[in-house]
Amino acid sequence: MQHDLDRILLDRKTIAARVHAMGEQIAADLTRDLGGDLEHGKVVIMPIMTGSMIFVADLIRELPLKLRLELVAVSSYPGKSMESKGVKLRGELPGNLEGKHVLIIDDILDSGHTLDVVSRLVREQKPASVRLCVFLRKPGKASVDVPVDYVGFDIPDEFVVGYGLDYDGHYRNYPQIGTLRPEAR
Repeated sequence: MQHDLDRILLDRKTIAARVHAMGEQIAADLTRDLGGDLEHGKVVIMPIMTGSMIFVADLIRELPLKLRLELVAVSSYPGKSMESKGVKLRGELPGNLEGKHVLIIDDILDSGHTLDVVSRLVREQKPASVRLCVFLRKPGKASVDVPVDYVGFDIPDEFVVGYGLDYDGHYRNYPQIGTLRPEAR
């Protein structure tokens, strides 16, 4: 797997430090919204699968809150595609979000379409608050204006793999973020 990578953009140590800092900020913001009532269970973490799973697993361990995890399955990069092919919900969006504080988490903000669609559908359920969190963002790339509350890292407009992000279903388990060598695609 290592031999398929061209270069490493983010190593394990850098990722771990940023995820910890993001967890502190998110926990502080949600604690403020909850009025200090961390046991009430009004927090819903909504990861967009499958790319965000590694990030979410690490991030929720940094959140000392009573929370629910509600998964959303979306596909936008099928197979070997390196360009978004549009957002397709696979299954139903979790319900019963009224009055809850929802944190939608995605692996990468690229076109913006996935977060736009999911956040609009969540807002229709009248939650108390909706926040958006992405592990990676490509500044200036989004064709849809999606205000994101928490960003792990801004990266160049390159196709990346690792830490949950894949190419044709592979490389999700690579613990760093890197670019693929052309012959690995």
